[in-house]
Amino acid sequence: MSEPQREPVLVNVGCGPREGTSLPAYFSSWRQVRVDIDAAAKPDVLADITDLSPIADGTADAVWAAHCIEHLYEHQVPVALAEFRRVLRDDGFVCVIVPDLQTVAQYVADDRLHEPLYQSPAGPVTPHDIVFGFGAAIASGQTSMAHRCGFTPGMLQRCFHGLPFGEVLLRRRSNALELVAVARAIPARDEAERAALMVALEL
Repeated sequence: MSEPQREPVLVNVGCGPREGTSLPAYFSSWRQVRVDIDAAAKPDVLADITDLSPIADGTADAVWAAHCIEHLYEHQVPVALAEFRRVLRDDGFVCVIVPDLQTVAQYVADDRLHEPLYQSPAGPVTPHDIVFGFGAAIASGQTSMAHRCGFTPGMLQRCFHGLPFGEVLLRRRSNALELVAVARAIPARDEAERAALMVALEL
C-alpha cells in the first residue's frame, strides 16, 4: 500500500494580517505556517524572522518573504536568509520580494519623492514610502513598518553570498517596482524547470 501524499508546507514570513495576505494560486493547496513579529497579525508563529527557532530544520517546502527583509538592518539580512535555508527541505525554495531602489531612484532624481505612484489597499504609495517605509502606518504607531535597509539587484545577490543555496535567480518586476530572488536549495535541472517555477509563482 502506497503512503499518503505529504501535504507541502509554506512558511510565510512577515505575513501580516490574514485578511491582507495575497499569495500565488500555486500555494492554494499547501499548508501555510504564518510568521510575524506583530501579535496583532495573529500569526501561527510569533517570531522575528532572524530567529525562526520555533520551526524545525528542514520542515518547509518553500519560504515566502514578500516585503519583509527591508524592515531589517543590513547586517541582519543574511541572518534571516540563513534561517530561511535552515527550515527549508533539501528540495525546497525561498522566494524573497523587496522594493527595487534602483528603479525608484529615478523618481527621487526627478524630485517626485512624494508623488503617489500607485494605490494600495492601505492608500497611495509614494517613492518616499518605498524607500523609508509606508508613512501612514508608521505615523499610526506601527514603527516596525519602517525600512532599515534597501536593495538593488547587486545588493540582493550579495546577501545570498556564502549561504548554502544551490542557485539564486534574480528578476526585476519594473511594473511593480520590485526585485525578486528565487533561491533553490539545489539547482534546477534545466532552464525549463526554472521557468516553470517562475510562471507558477506569477513572477
